[in-house]
Amino acid sequence: MLRLSLEALQIVDAIDRRGSFSAAGKELHKVPSTISYTVGKLEDELGVQIFVRHGPRVLLTAAGQELLKEGRYLLYAAHDLEQRVRRVASGWETELVVGSDAMFAPAVFLPDVAAFYAVTGQTRLRMVQEALSGAWEALLDRRVDVLVGAAGEGPSGGGYVAEPMGQLSFVFAVAPGHPLAALPGPLDRAALQPYRAVSVADSARRLAPRTVGLALGQDTLTVPTMQAKLDYQLAGLGFGFLPEPCARAAIAAGLLVEKQVEEPKPDETFYLAWRTGETGAALRWWRERMTQPGVFERLVRHLPGHGRFATDGAAASG
Repeated sequence: MLRLSLEALQIVDAIDRRGSFSAAGKELHKVPSTISYTVGKLEDELGVQIFVRHGPRVLLTAAGQELLKEGRYLLYAAHDLEQRVRRVASGWETELVVGSDAMFAPAVFLPDVAAFYAVTGQTRLRMVQEALSGAWEALLDRRVDVLVGAAGEGPSGGGYVAEPMGQLSFVFAVAPGHPLAALPGPLDRAALQPYRAVSVADSARRLAPRTVGLALGQDTLTVPTMQAKLDYQLAGLGFGFLPEPCARAAIAAGLLVEKQVEEPKPDETFYLAWRTGETGAALRWWRERMTQPGVFERLVRHLPGHGRFATDGAAASG
């Protein structure tokens, strides 16, 4: 008798990602008792313990890690099979997951989503955000189907197609009251070492996280989004590189000071990417939509701080 089911694997996967039975239940729209019963029944039938409790969180045992590692391949295969069957019938995917870098505000896609729904009601849309290498990992792990505005080149090994959308410049900035603001530039690593950096957390789970311009042992405040990074640097709690559109208005308003550094951050290219061989109608629609003129400029207009300090800057200059 087959002891494993796709539903049980889906529950184990959700618990691992969410960290608790209750959080997994919310994601899967199941009551916690159902989650606990399914895990207990699976453990009894396999004769192994899958989870152990560490305070409020639950963690996979070694056996559970092996189960989920192989089980995720089954979940991906089942999802792909469902998609292929439905595409054969209609040409449109059952669901399309559109991923973007967390640097960009989700509202940037409002007109695109509205236009998509005007074309088809057959495909469910899911909009997700990842940071840095986490976006590429989500594409390769089949957690997203198309990436819009993925930062930097993707990992080696292929399996995807990537087209550049545009580039962003970065500036090194601190609040006027930060000690670095008074130092002459260009600043080298020795000058930066005594102070705290502010960085956005890379959401990658398997790929090596990206770090830029940090010295070994550098005190670092890690925040979840570019908006948070901008806010903490405005508050004088650390230094770091900011996308030029994020920082320029704040610099003009006197809320940030741009500093020259010996190791500037190169311009970053942002990409549109999808997995090789994917041919669904919904994916094709988003690929064509995201290659229209002006899309990257629209993404940039939705960066944190873009235009936020325009009034302050005008007042300061007046």
